[in-house]
Amino acid sequence: MTNGADKRHDPPPQEHSRTAGGKFLTFFLAGEEYGIEILNVHEIIGMMPITSVPGTPDHICGIINLRGKIIPIVDLRRKFGMDARERTSETCIIVVNVQNVEVGIVVDRVSEVLSIASEDIEPPPSFGKDVNTDYILGIGKSQSKVKILLNIDLVLSADQIVQLQRLTEHGAVEAAAG
Repeated sequence: MTNGADKRHDPPPQEHSRTAGGKFLTFFLAGEEYGIEILNVHEIIGMMPITSVPGTPDHICGIINLRGKIIPIVDLRRKFGMDARERTSETCIIVVNVQNVEVGIVVDRVSEVLSIASEDIEPPPSFGKDVNTDYILGIGKSQSKVKILLNIDLVLSADQIVQLQRLTEHGAVEAAAG
C-alpha cells in the first residue's frame, strides 16, 4: 500500500527560475512601461540642473547636488540606445541604489507603484546572442499590459558603477572646495 505522498510528482525543473513578486515602481521610456523593485528606490525628484562632467560616456548626464549629497545622473534613454527626447514637466529623476551607490536615472515619466505576483512575472525573452537581456528581471503582466521589469543592479556594468563612484567622490571634493 502506498501513501498519497508517493503519488505526488515534483514539477519539472524550469530553465529559468521564476522571479519573486513584489512592489515595483513603474515608469515610461519612449512609450514603453518599465518597472524597478520599489526597495531599490530612494526617492523621485523633478528635473533640476545637472552639472555635466567632461569625458563621461553619453548616457551619463553628469551630477546633481541633492541636499548636500552628490548624485551621478544616468539617462536611461541614452543607455538603452533610444532616441533623445526633449524633457517635459513629467520628466523626472528616480534616485535608486545601484550596487550600494546612489544614482539618479532620468525617465520620461513615473507611472505608479504596482504589486505584481510572482506567477504574473515571466522570464525575459531570448533574442539571441547579439541582444543583451541580462538586466531584464522579467516581464510583468498586469491588466492585459506588460511591463519590462529591470534588475537595476545589472543595468550598469561594474566598470560603469566604479566610474559613477568616482564622479560622486570628485563632485563631493569640488563641492567642498567651492
